[in-house]
Amino acid sequence: MNTWRNASLVLTAAAVLALTTACGQDNGGQAPAGSVGAAAPAGAPADNAGGYGSDYGAAGGGAKAAATPAGQLAAEETDKAGEVLTDGEGFTLYRFDKDSAKPPKSACEGDCAKAWPVVSAEGAKPPAGVDAALLGEVARADGTKQLTVDGWPMYRYAKDARPGDVNGQGVGGTWYAAAPDGKKASPGSGSGQDAGAEEGAEQGADEGAEAAPADLAGLSVRNDPDLGEIVVDRAGMTVYRFQKDSAWPMKTACTGECLKKWPVVAPVEKNDTEGISTKGYVTFNRPDGLKQQTIDCWPLYTFAGDKKPGDTSGQGVGGTWWAVSPQGKLVGASK
Repeated sequence: MNTWRNASLVLTAAAVLALTTACGQDNGGQAPAGSVGAAAPAGAPADNAGGYGSDYGAAGGGAKAAATPAGQLAAEETDKAGEVLTDGEGFTLYRFDKDSAKPPKSACEGDCAKAWPVVSAEGAKPPAGVDAALLGEVARADGTKQLTVDGWPMYRYAKDARPGDVNGQGVGGTWYAAAPDGKKASPGSGSGQDAGAEEGAEQGADEGAEAAPADLAGLSVRNDPDLGEIVVDRAGMTVYRFQKDSAWPMKTACTGECLKKWPVVAPVEKNDTEGISTKGYVTFNRPDGLKQQTIDCWPLYTFAGDKKPGDTSGQGVGGTWWAVSPQGKLVGASK
């Protein structure tokens, strides 16, 4: 009898240790929501809407939708939709044919806003070459100030899993990626391949700007001349860690205004990495509804102050922000 009980205790302890070591990997590669970050509000619904927050589009219940801040907008060329508008985290922005631009008005509420999360006007800055006067906002029923571009309300799409995805293009014959000027994006709607190539060449030559390789994985390794091997994202931008975060229990100390300067790294599939440790490679379900990639259970960020691939302007900022090694360690930190 004692032998059976002892064996049972050993197996239970081993199971707990495995769960802790895996940092939530037994939950489909996602850290369990009940063990990470700040506690969710009482009665909060289960995670949904493709990873953009459980309270997106909670219309009718009196709760304010957790809209994603627009941040620094950019224009990105895509094969599927031509030149599209992206938010500060690199996600494609969309417009809805059932909305109106004059006057600006959204027809996407409730369940619709779960599939098409609202983009708030917070911190919105126009892409290079786009008139700032095109940017505006419209007040939604819940009080959210939704970003508008040339009058059209802006959204993300819940099924866009990572920056660069354009899975919402043409959905229902009413949803389209937005061009930088607020019009519908479509292949060939940008500056044209020849003009785009010339512009890229000029930008690459300007001030010695370093162009990102065209075939980078979602996360990979770059050999920096000063820092050695560091992690970079698909665009070649340096990835950072915040010393005030913790890995287990997984918590973030970067919220609100902090995220304008330090956007989270969106989830990246393991098979879309190169040279990166997969130990503790899980998705962090943040209390603010965002999903964030981790290495060795540490949340990852980029820095808004880095303007081009190869920049490491975030290194050592405040004595708490550091580039990340392929194993998820801090590069250059004293401890």
